[in-house]
Amino acid sequence: MRESTSGTRERIQAVALELFTEQGYEKTSLREIAERLGVTKAALYYHFRSKDEIVTSFVEDRLHRMDELIAWAEQQPAGGTTRRALLARYTDDLFTNEQSSVMRFFEQNQTVLKSLAAGQQMRERILRVADALARGDDNPASHLRATLSLFAVHSSWFAVRAPDLTDDERRRIALEVANELLSKIAEPEAGDPGAGRTDGGMANTAAAHR
Repeated sequence: MRESTSGTRERIQAVALELFTEQGYEKTSLREIAERLGVTKAALYYHFRSKDEIVTSFVEDRLHRMDELIAWAEQQPAGGTTRRALLARYTDDLFTNEQSSVMRFFEQNQTVLKSLAAGQQMRERILRVADALARGDDNPASHLRATLSLFAVHSSWFAVRAPDLTDDERRRIALEVANELLSKIAEPEAGDPGAGRTDGGMANTAAAHR
């Protein structure tokens, strides 16, 4: 049975990500990706015409996940409970097996991403997540803390260098530091629009994180 088109694309993405992480995006060629896959370069071109297209495919999936998370957060009441739940969801998503490899690639290839439209889109989404975290407190310092809380999660992939640290331990440390930053963000004033919005969302959140 022939492998499905989606299955082939996923294999290409996995192998490309492996090579990009091992030796860097700029030092990896499409020929090397094809050779490791055991296919011709022409077969690879059928799915991706360039390395940029492969990276864009990673980013598009990540953007979709972030859009869903932002939409969820906007339906929740503003305040510390939502902030912690949003941060936990964001972190959990980054620490799944698939996404952890993607995040390692992102962190190791920041210069490349800055030059790609996909990288600029990622930056815009991260700032939108930070806005959702700071909702209810318009103080510029609070927006900075919200943004830094996300960077704490991201940077845990390279800044926490203990060689025997497990992903679960890394996640715990990242959340501990990030939540310290969020704890400094003020609770919304009574009567603030959205402060009492529930839509059943927080009940679902509590169930999902038990």
